[in-house]
Amino acid sequence: GDVIRLVLDNHSVHTSRKTKAFLETMQGRFLFVFTPKHGSWLNMIEGFFGKMTRQMLRGIRVNTKQELVDRIYLYFEEINQSPVVHHWKYKMDEVDASECIEKTV
Repeated sequence: GDVIRLVLDNHSVHTSRKTKAFLETMQGRFLFVFTPKHGSWLNMIEGFFGKMTRQMLRGIRVNTKQELVDRIYLYFEEINQSPVVHHWKYKMDEVDASECIEKTV
């Protein structure tokens, strides 16, 4: 009975007819939140977690959830020792809020 909220970009595979037809069989199960078309911040976040997976998480074994949490926070501390400045291409006041749509399927 839980609703699963999915955050998606506007890639065509997320809105294809086949996908919509399948999801129609699961009414009320998913809530889709589509990011703005210029959601470059989402690409950066995906890239960061991909990098973390390749550099720190791949192949590790942990005994507890807390050990995993501690390793992730240690990775954040190490990354933050040499920050990289990113200059955003888009400004928030230039983003059309109507592009951020929630649709329940």
